Amino acid sequence: MMKFLSKIVFWLTGWKFVSVWPKELKKAVLIAIPHTSNWDLLYARAAFYLMDIPVKFTIKKEVMVGPLGWLIKSLGGIAIDRKRVSGKRKQTYTELMVNLLKETDELVIMVTPEGTRSYAPRWKSGFYHIALGADVPIVIGYLDYKKKEAGLGTILQPDGNMDAQIEELKAFGRTVTAKYPEKGIK
Repeated sequence: MMKFLSKIVFWLTGWKFVSVWPKELKKAVLIAIPHTSNWDLLYARAAFYLMDIPVKFTIKKEVMVGPLGWLIKSLGGIAIDRKRVSGKRKQTYTELMVNLLKETDELVIMVTPEGTRSYAPRWKSGFYHIALGADVPIVIGYLDYKKKEAGLGTILQPDGNMDAQIEELKAFGRTVTAKYPEKGIK
């Protein structure tokens, strides 16, 4: 049903998807870029359905109640218990996502590295630590509003050289046009 609705959204708005998810890739951190508008979620989510990407995203378990919880779960939401304790301390969000990836055979977690729809001169690095800790690749999922296309970009395996690798990901991000370019990757 969601794939059909996604086709309608793309047809009505003139968008297209230009990539195919590598079938052999069962686990990854998918970074969705750029993130400058609320429209990004609609187009990205539709594109991921059309590309058959089994993407999930994490959200606080407190939000996952009632009809809103059902809707979020149907869109790929995974409830995270941020009060979960490991030893004598609460686990970080990053630790929880690393564990999710390690505990499953197939999981693609979507993260927005900018962390905001406003201009962010520095990306949040949690996505990198998650991929490194779970030993999974980072894949770019992108939206190009100028071309009206959604696709996949760079796929890289984190090697611990975080600053250089994030710069490599950002370099790709500079090649696509955000809905609000002034808020995009510089």
